Amino acid sequence: MKLRAPAYPLINVDPYFALWSMSDKLNESTVCHWTGKPNTLLGTVTVDGEEKLFMGKAEMPKMEQLAVDVDAFSTSYLFTDGKIELSVRFTTPLLPDDLKVMTRPVGYMALTWWSCDGEDHEVSASVLASEELVMNAKGDDTVECELVSARGIPCAKMGKTHQTILNRSGDDLRIEWGYFYLGIPGGELSSFRCPDEEMTYVMGKVSLEEAETQLVLLAYDDIESLEYFGEHVKSVWNSDGTTILDAISDANDSYEILCTTCDATAEALYLDAVNAGGVKYAELLSLAFRQVISAHKCALDTDGNVIFISKECFSNGCAATVDVSYPSIPMFLYYNPELVKGMMRPIFKYAESDKWPFDFAPHDAGQYPLVNGQVYGENHLDSQMPVEECGNMLVMVASTAIAEDDASFAAAHWDTLTAWVQYLIKYGEDPANQLCTDDFAGHLAHNCNLSIKAIMGVACYGILNRMLGHEDAADQYIEMARKMARSWAERAANGDGSYKLAFDRPDTFSMKYNAVWDKLFGTNIFPIEVLQSEASTNFACMNAYGMPLDNRATYTKSDWLVWTATLLRDGEDFERFIAPLWNAYNSSRSRVPMTDWYDTITADQIGFQNRTVQGGLFIKLLEDSGIMGI
Repeated sequence: MKLRAPAYPLINVDPYFALWSMSDKLNESTVCHWTGKPNTLLGTVTVDGEEKLFMGKAEMPKMEQLAVDVDAFSTSYLFTDGKIELSVRFTTPLLPDDLKVMTRPVGYMALTWWSCDGEDHEVSASVLASEELVMNAKGDDTVECELVSARGIPCAKMGKTHQTILNRSGDDLRIEWGYFYLGIPGGELSSFRCPDEEMTYVMGKVSLEEAETQLVLLAYDDIESLEYFGEHVKSVWNSDGTTILDAISDANDSYEILCTTCDATAEALYLDAVNAGGVKYAELLSLAFRQVISAHKCALDTDGNVIFISKECFSNGCAATVDVSYPSIPMFLYYNPELVKGMMRPIFKYAESDKWPFDFAPHDAGQYPLVNGQVYGENHLDSQMPVEECGNMLVMVASTAIAEDDASFAAAHWDTLTAWVQYLIKYGEDPANQLCTDDFAGHLAHNCNLSIKAIMGVACYGILNRMLGHEDAADQYIEMARKMARSWAERAANGDGSYKLAFDRPDTFSMKYNAVWDKLFGTNIFPIEVLQSEASTNFACMNAYGMPLDNRATYTKSDWLVWTATLLRDGEDFERFIAPLWNAYNSSRSRVPMTDWYDTITADQIGFQNRTVQGGLFIKLLEDSGIMGI
């Protein structure tokens, strides 16, 4: 990968168990949680009695880093000390079509060395993990450590002394319950207290044989994953009673076959993405892959259904947010549409309960990891996004039905969907002064792009009617959407081939990313010349690092930028449109997991990081696959 990642994923399982390197070299900065808070992890190699650092930050000699590479599942480093070369490969097998493996909270660090001076060497490695992995911040509580065995694999277990599972929710918080495990086959495990740092560590040491891969297993047992409308629920991996020690042993036993599967899947993604959108596009998807999945928690509800709960990372910590799910779905429609249904289930459960007072779709279903309903807005209309979320949910349901060629999920929630489409018909053609998903830009009346979402929501209801055999209703709603689109084109036109930010704001511009579904579905709701004219005029709005979201500010959103690029007909134009996004991540001074909100002049982060919305980057790949065509 030529892209210099703004941050490098190491072990990435869920919003709490996430280890990142925020620098170009693995041994020049502290290993961090995605928030940037320290999750100190140190790695050293001793060669013929001389110890050097390859991971983390410490006052000691360092190995020289020669290379780093990233694919969808692994981040690989190469180091040397002049005597040996050391390969360090981090892999998290987040296979979206195998939920048992995808949710298993065990990541791999694989160490392999070769002599580079032609001599024999005695080599060993040490890995240390701090108490920061088991609490919000070091020193919040005392910790307890224990040596255990995972079917013969020596492990060190560490956790807070006082355990209160799922005791609080929020955004910039780390986990405060459960236990971290460090496992090293054939290793020696221990724990110790470092008085100078006032911090407890677990540590593993192991001898390394030349050209033989030594695994280090890093695992986290959160015991219970989510509170779901008053009930504590488990993840998929442990819903059948599997213990964490079983999971560690299973992960060790399946390493080679999983690596083979991950490598093949990563290569297929890369090649398909190159064909769809070029090399830079493929690199963006490879970097985004683990971030997108691991910013969710995948669990089973009390009926055994999959729920796939996003966390609004560095946004406000909301859980199962509809307008965060909506941009992420291209990745999951491509790999496993069941996960899109897992995003929607909490919203339908909430909306169809007595707790939800409105006739439109909720914005979210709680604050991570407590999915019990909104914590801020059930009685505050001004905080809601009525047209936005109704449109989002209808598009999500319809696109999932198309991907699965099965509308039964929609049929199970038909009354709710019918209420939401009626809301769009009444209020969506010319939206009032309300928020849309780009709520950081504030309320906006007569929002042209939001109107497109309403129109596509109506069209999606027509699509669902068609799939359910309601032909007359299908014709009615599809034609209604086309009529709304013709009106939109007249009222939104600037007169020069571009279209306005808001119907009452001439000579303005905005990304019309919501129209991308019309292109993917092939429904021709909007006149083709309208979409192509709008798309081609966007090049005139470009800054050094991409097209701004609209004319009000110089910032943009990565997901919407790629959706807007996908409206272009020519592949070379698509590559030209998204190249500034690649350049932004490659050169940004903001060393954080991929931000989706940055400035198009400086490439600096404005806000947000590690969010699931980067799944939206997969939309060109989704289009190229033909899955969405009807």
